[in-house]
Amino acid sequence: MRRESTHPKKNLFFEQMTRKKLNDDTRARQLLAQEAARIIVDQGIRDYRLAKIKAADRLGLTRRGSLPKNGEIEDAIGERLQLFGRDLHADYLRTMREAAISAMELLVSFTPRLVGPVLSGTADTNSPINLHVFSDSSEMVAMRLADLGFSYRSYEQRLRSRRSSRYDADTFAGFQFHYDDTSIEATVFPVDGIRQAPISPIDGKPMKRADAKAVRDLLS
Repeated sequence: MRRESTHPKKNLFFEQMTRKKLNDDTRARQLLAQEAARIIVDQGIRDYRLAKIKAADRLGLTRRGSLPKNGEIEDAIGERLQLFGRDLHADYLRTMREAAISAMELLVSFTPRLVGPVLSGTADTNSPINLHVFSDSSEMVAMRLADLGFSYRSYEQRLRSRRSSRYDADTFAGFQFHYDDTSIEATVFPVDGIRQAPISPIDGKPMKRADAKAVRDLLS
């Protein structure tokens, strides 16, 4: 029977090569995450997958194993916003959260919840205010916006729940409108949808939601 070599120098060589590859892959992921974050913040691209592809093309890093996860990009966005204009970003975030509270008050009958970058603190000048509102009829939300005098654009958003598979998602209606020069996106869920948040594409966990009181607490 052939016996595997246990030569210490040979084993050390393979350990060093493995360690170097891991370090190279980690560095590549960090560079890609930082470049993807720059693209998202500077170009207003909110599609993380597209930002990864653009970053990989620009850096010449196309290995699948080097692509960072969405959570790594989210962290890099936060670091970039802190690094470039920390005080300005804090002021901007406060303004956006105040606008979110005002928009939530307009839609109070639909139990609005703030989600997304404005809640997490990674919002930039291209970020809309993302709300989840709850009604068994999306037309009721549209009628409310019309009664308030807002022009709106309807859209559809596909989101996964805990019950859905990795490749399966539910489709929800939504309405995009402008309030005080701020873009608001209100996605409509059934009334009982308030019990279980959809899965975040960032970290694969239920999305964090905040009511108006929780947002006010963030401001204070």
